Amino acid sequence: MRGLLASSIGVACTAALALPLAPPAGAAAAAPAEPHVPGSTQSLPLGPLGGPDRAGPSSPDAGAPQGLPKRDVRPFSLVGVVWDDPAADFHGQVRIRTRAADTGRWSSWQDLQTHNDDQPDLDSPERNGGRMHGSTAPLWVGDSDGVQVQALPEPASDRGTPTALPGGLRIELVSPDDAPAAGGGRTAGPPEQTPEEAAASAVNAELAPLGATEIPALAQETAPEDDPDAVTGANGSVATRAHIGPRPGIVTRHGWGADESLRERNFLYTKTVKAAFVHHTASGNNYTCKQAPSVLRSIYRYHVKSLGWRDFGYNFAIDKCGKIYEGRAGGVARAVMGAHTLGFNTNTMGIAVIGSFSGVTPPAAAVRSVAALSAWKLGLFGRNPAGKVTLVSGGSNKYKKGTKVSLNVISGHRDGFSTDCPGARLYSKLGSIRSTAARAQGR
Repeated sequence: MRGLLASSIGVACTAALALPLAPPAGAAAAAPAEPHVPGSTQSLPLGPLGGPDRAGPSSPDAGAPQGLPKRDVRPFSLVGVVWDDPAADFHGQVRIRTRAADTGRWSSWQDLQTHNDDQPDLDSPERNGGRMHGSTAPLWVGDSDGVQVQALPEPASDRGTPTALPGGLRIELVSPDDAPAAGGGRTAGPPEQTPEEAAASAVNAELAPLGATEIPALAQETAPEDDPDAVTGANGSVATRAHIGPRPGIVTRHGWGADESLRERNFLYTKTVKAAFVHHTASGNNYTCKQAPSVLRSIYRYHVKSLGWRDFGYNFAIDKCGKIYEGRAGGVARAVMGAHTLGFNTNTMGIAVIGSFSGVTPPAAAVRSVAALSAWKLGLFGRNPAGKVTLVSGGSNKYKKGTKVSLNVISGHRDGFSTDCPGARLYSKLGSIRSTAARAQGR
């Protein structure tokens, strides 16, 4: 554990510093990569919509809707709508219908969450690199080959002025893998890891061998030999050994099939981890736990290729069965800069439960995993999950830039940003998550 924490101290730096991808000296040889085929994205512009394909409000005050009539497309599994200006808000409704590839049946209309409020900070290079777009949250729809879209603006104001839709509207249809050949299946990948794959694995080399698909659970972190009662936290603070919770098993990026060629080459770190923000992905609950890696690959591609982010936005993801996944690359034990809570990405981590939990209760297994992960990761940095912390806002729709904000060490996304995330049902579990995580740390 001493080596891990010392390594974390050594690599910690300001948010403006990106470190090159380089395996540590003496690291084990890379294991052969598992077969993997990168995914694909179809980007289709929306246009004026009316007549029989329009099922929205009939009032002329609804403004001019845009959309896409029923259309045959290549296979896809996740959808989202994007627009040119990342600062532009979508005032209205986005509805989609999809056709199941296996049955040919069209779904009912489904709403996309129009405010995708998981974003890089306002003054970050990630946001200001000229590649970002505004977007809805993504929605997992399963294997589909047809789509219909309606983008409906808010009704006209009292003064009769229609609400304008953002410019450059288009729907993104994401496949987690290339369209399979007849008979299905993924083609064999290269026999060895690429440099990007090896580097993404090397930052976890003190926790698992290079090429591992999972970082194993560890019942108790090992204390330094010269002090059996205390460990130096990754931020330089001192915490008792009992105050680092047991390490849960974590599926690596290699384990869920992340295409490392998509993301930016370098890793980005902050100084420490002061707090954890809990999210839901708002991507729906219509997935099986076996499909969770496909959902993650799709969201990853949406974040990078459709939205212009440097990498997957969340530091960790958890599926409905409670399995924990490594999110943004850089090392699960390190202070990796994420893109999860606009205004509060610095010195925090983002944990996203895959699903939508505004009206659906999150599975108990997922809630337990949020607590277990928080107890371990926050413990590495000397943080009490049941405590409070003061953070400085980088600017959001809730707190102006520079505002000092007192928050729970384990907070919901809505605590730092005006949003429904992580959904009312998951948000209501945060109290028990805090107490469970504190107990796991021996507090």
